[in-house]
Amino acid sequence: MTTNLIRGGTVVTERGRRRADVLTRDGRIAAIGDAIEAPAGAEVIDAGGCYVMPGGIDPHTHMQLPMMGTVVADDFFTGTAAAAAGGTTTILDFVGPEPGQSPLEALAIWRDRAAKATVDYGFHMTVLWWSEAFSAAMATLVNDHGIVSFKFFLAYKGRLMLPDEDLLAGFRRCRELGALVQVHAENGELIAYLQQKMLADGITSPLGHALSRPSQCEGEATLRAITMAEILDVPLYVVHVSAAEAADAIGQARRRGVKVIGETLPGFLAIDDAVYRAENFDVAAGHVMSPPYRPKGHQEAIWRAVEAGTLSTTGTDHCCFTKAQKRLGRDDFTKIPNGCGGVEERLHVLWHLGVNGGRLTPERFVALTSANAAKAFNLWPRKGSLEVGADADLIVLDPERTKTLSAATQHQNTDFSVWEGMQIKGVVTHTLARGRHVWADGDLRAERGAGSYLPRKPFGAAYAETI
Repeated sequence: MTTNLIRGGTVVTERGRRRADVLTRDGRIAAIGDAIEAPAGAEVIDAGGCYVMPGGIDPHTHMQLPMMGTVVADDFFTGTAAAAAGGTTTILDFVGPEPGQSPLEALAIWRDRAAKATVDYGFHMTVLWWSEAFSAAMATLVNDHGIVSFKFFLAYKGRLMLPDEDLLAGFRRCRELGALVQVHAENGELIAYLQQKMLADGITSPLGHALSRPSQCEGEATLRAITMAEILDVPLYVVHVSAAEAADAIGQARRRGVKVIGETLPGFLAIDDAVYRAENFDVAAGHVMSPPYRPKGHQEAIWRAVEAGTLSTTGTDHCCFTKAQKRLGRDDFTKIPNGCGGVEERLHVLWHLGVNGGRLTPERFVALTSANAAKAFNLWPRKGSLEVGADADLIVLDPERTKTLSAATQHQNTDFSVWEGMQIKGVVTHTLARGRHVWADGDLRAERGAGSYLPRKPFGAAYAETI
């Protein structure tokens, strides 16, 4: 294993900052202090004028996922290589068993796919069907495989959505096992009705996607999931919050002591639904994801929720497709593969919009991009922290460096970017993943299969506080 000395930077954690050097050895942080002498053979990284922070944790990705008649553009190698180039050193991806398929069989398939990852990875399990067999398999997933978070869909009628009866049973099972409930919160019944109404009215373009998934659908489903979790006394994690109504429901629940965590995405802080009115089909379709980008006003509401701590983690829902794949729905918006990229841009966009924009301190940036996710998903303090003994997942960010985001220069395996042409200030110049120098000032040194699987322990009664 290599030894690295990051010298002369300002070390930032979610708790504070100070000038210090950081020494890594054998994949772990070995020392943090002033004027550390470089051991023989150590690689020295000059961090003068820069911030040294924990590597990002993206708790919401979809690599190599079969979806809507195609497969997402990034596999676990290209996706995690792009993550490393953007300062993310850990991802949590979703295993998706087919209806009736054993979740243990699906996990084996995902483990095989992920063996090529270049950074560390863990899994959530998506609950796409429910039975006593699935319930029984959950115990094995938690106790033998370290999967302690399960995602339930309240949307995608006829494909992914579960009825409330099954949701209640799944929530109760998670409570028994010490697992975390995750929800995709949109009202699937209402969306299905609106989709058919749009098509009947002759609206087949990507605009129909946004019009058929209004923010009220997200608000209602979020409140419904919170109500279930509150009454059943099980911790809840709401993924990709995009709507003011959903953020409000989470904020009200947290204020009365409900154990609920809200996640949002960088795009929901900056992009509005005008993108779906673009004359260029590729541009409009390229932004199709669920939930969709919202009308103006929601972005400011999401920012306020982030600043208040109501939304305390950020992911990407990285699920990118090429322009050609998006064209599968050229004549019917319901057939456009849902998903956008982002695993490479998340830290840059949040720094530029949040820290440079005066909305976030560097400490809050660390909390939102790594520390809070590590705590929420039982990876702390191995991940998301800068402590001696923690994994040497580190980034160096130059606050004065600038770059232009573009599909032409990204490492994600797609030809489209929702951030096309955006100029940002604050660039990750170095990324260390368990001590491996995987991104060196523009040089991507991704090694296929270098990432390790991260089993996690169940939460049990100790999971008593929200972030």
